[in-house]
Amino acid sequence: MAESKGKILIVDDEANARGALSEILREEGYETETAADGFKALGKLANFSPDLILTDLKMPGLDGIGLLDEVRTASPTSVVVVMTAFGTIDSAVEAIKKGAENYLTKPLDPVSLLAVVERAMEKARLRAEAALLRDRLRERNAFGHIVGEHPSMRELLRTVEQVAASRSSVLIVGESGTGKELIAAALHRHSPRASGAFVRLHCAALAEGLLESELFGHERGAFTGAVGRREGRFRQADGGTLLLDEVSEIPLATQVKLLRVLQEKEFERVGGNETLKVDVRIIAASNVDLRERVRKGLFREDLYYRLNVITLEVPPLRERRSDIGPLATFFLRRYAAENGKRLEGFSDDAMERLLAYPWPGNVRELEHAIERAVVLARGGSVEAEHLPVSIQGGRALSENASGLGVKVQIPGMTIADLERVAILETLKSVGGSTSKAAKILGISPRKIQYKLHEYGRPPLAGATNSDED
Repeated sequence: MAESKGKILIVDDEANARGALSEILREEGYETETAADGFKALGKLANFSPDLILTDLKMPGLDGIGLLDEVRTASPTSVVVVMTAFGTIDSAVEAIKKGAENYLTKPLDPVSLLAVVERAMEKARLRAEAALLRDRLRERNAFGHIVGEHPSMRELLRTVEQVAASRSSVLIVGESGTGKELIAAALHRHSPRASGAFVRLHCAALAEGLLESELFGHERGAFTGAVGRREGRFRQADGGTLLLDEVSEIPLATQVKLLRVLQEKEFERVGGNETLKVDVRIIAASNVDLRERVRKGLFREDLYYRLNVITLEVPPLRERRSDIGPLATFFLRRYAAENGKRLEGFSDDAMERLLAYPWPGNVRELEHAIERAVVLARGGSVEAEHLPVSIQGGRALSENASGLGVKVQIPGMTIADLERVAILETLKSVGGSTSKAAKILGISPRKIQYKLHEYGRPPLAGATNSDED
């Protein structure tokens, strides 16, 4: 038996009309049910759950207009198409103002009937999908609007819920832009510490001396510019949670002090002698392999095991492609609301480009692409031309033997795109030496290292430690 194209409830007080319509629509692959008036139709909504209600306007008892009013509450995802005699089109216009999708004039023309029904069924499918998405988003509210229907994300969120209540340190790993901070925030919200502070620190953004001050605070006069006492992130997070983002970038000397806090729950401010005790849960995040950092002597093994009591791995977007559509829709609604635009969604071409793109920058790149598209959109939907050129296919990412090749096409690239191309192509030309690339580009080697982490790429094979200064 062929799969049904959808459910249609036919409402008409003329038995012959009901039967004829039902036969035509069944032959086209639709599942049908009939009712002689509006009251009988309401009685069939719960069990039949129609996608489309095809109703006459003039009926005894509850007429088509009255049925339309009831359907909006009783079956909000159902689409209504009204039928009326040619001389009463004004009534059909009133019905459309009240929410009917379309109208047909009697006697019905089979070709027009099937065309209107097909369009209405498509609208019904979109309504059902939107309702399902809204339900899923409501379910995710506890996870801070983390959108993830792929099995790997469902399993990750189940684990988050399971480990949130513990006091153990958690290490969240994953490529740049995958949403590690959102997972950390969800852990905090589900924990007994939810009423306490959730404090974040980006460890790669600070020099060693400043990082210690940010973590532990400092006393007045501890260093040049320390004009007063300052409390560090550990004190701010007392009773709550501290997220150490890009924990791999913490210098070895600071790692020793961090290890002490994890072991003894105490520390001193920079330049101070007073021992301070804190109760803080540590969540660390990294987009590089900490075990490799340990093997290279860049990260303390004892600190690694202290942080890595529980590991949560956030999968890259390319490995959960079924989430691209829901994520794109989520961001479209957010940025359409922020920009005061009414956008129905994406054209088929635009969605195909989104689904085909490899997303090296993961969810963060997708969010930025959708924000840009919303700003540039002029009609009622996002078209392929509103997407960044790289996603349109005008600038394809072609991986060569080194894994860093990029074709350039201007105009259409953003400043960030140009910076990425400049860094990766220069590194390739100098064999992966960050110091040589930095000299050519006029930036610091540390910035190149930081950008490589941001792009989710390791240094080129053959780059020496001396090159990575």
